[in-house]
Amino acid sequence: MLKKIINNKQYNLIILTLIYVITFIGLYMVYSSSSIWAKFYYNDEFYYFKRQAIFILIGTVLLYFFSKVKLSFLRKKALMILLIGIISLILVIIPFLGSQINGSRSWFKIGPFLFQPAEFFKIIMVLYMADRLDKYFNITKYFFKTILVLLIPCIIGFILIMLQPDFGTAIVMFSSIIMMCFISKNKFKNYLFLLSFAIIAFIVLIIISPYRSDRIQSFINPFSDPLGSGFQTIQSLYAIAPGGLIGKGIDASYQKYFYLPEPQTDFIFAIFAEDFGFIGCLILIILYTLLAFFIIKKAINEKSNYKCFLDIGVLSLIMIQVCINLCVVVGVIPVTGITLPFMSYGGSSITMLLSSIGLLINRSDEINEYNNVR
Repeated sequence: MLKKIINNKQYNLIILTLIYVITFIGLYMVYSSSSIWAKFYYNDEFYYFKRQAIFILIGTVLLYFFSKVKLSFLRKKALMILLIGIISLILVIIPFLGSQINGSRSWFKIGPFLFQPAEFFKIIMVLYMADRLDKYFNITKYFFKTILVLLIPCIIGFILIMLQPDFGTAIVMFSSIIMMCFISKNKFKNYLFLLSFAIIAFIVLIIISPYRSDRIQSFINPFSDPLGSGFQTIQSLYAIAPGGLIGKGIDASYQKYFYLPEPQTDFIFAIFAEDFGFIGCLILIILYTLLAFFIIKKAINEKSNYKCFLDIGVLSLIMIQVCINLCVVVGVIPVTGITLPFMSYGGSSITMLLSSIGLLINRSDEINEYNNVR
């Protein structure tokens, strides 16, 4: 027992180190990519940098809190937390309550800050599903009787997030939950039904939404509308290409000079690639890969199904976003609006991610168990 606790402690330390290395690289890149825009709009080149630093500080406090809170308490309150999350998703789409930005009503405005409930609903769903998959683990082999029933809150959340609309966040949330279900007793072939349904729904969503159709067309040929729907993809590629092997150098990007819109958010990786080149990008991808590797090792080492499900849920939230964001930036898939975890600017995103890491490194239950055994 003591050996397992020490191993988990070591994994936690490695995971935290990797997280904060990426986070502080991201903090620098938020300043580097946004300083020109911030100077123009707010007469303060550190505007986004200071706000991101505040968000990281808040996220660190939340990380510490969730690393100490008893997981047994969160399990008891899982249903109540889920209901609060669903209510917040309903309230945000009400016009006089939610704030609309770039066509999406996804935020509550609190003073000078914006709060995006969909970001936190993702981790709420991970907590809820980890609890339910653990409780019904022995009967999760029955796909239609168990898995589909457990997915009902996820489907409700998916629909509410789509009404904002926020297609990217909805996809990340739903995909992460499916990844958690994969490690249950259910057979892989049963998910083919769900995959078929998802593909049909995806096609329907594209057909009924003009802006999604435009994104698909711009993905196929960005130069068909170079000043419209294809603009970000083209400018992103123009940023990546000159980076070459070693990049232009620190803070040497050209695309951040009003060419690439809001480069500190979804397309921050393009500016990073322009500054640090292929080698820098490779190092960053290795950092994410190491993070995934050690979280998986930690999940395997867990002594409870609940904690294993929770670890895989958090890992999925992070790595699905990483994969989608990098694919968007290099033009492999259409623009989704998904940020790069721990790198991109965004208060709700960074605080949610750091909070989820707090849950991942939480050892309250196993420490209590060890103390009782001792």
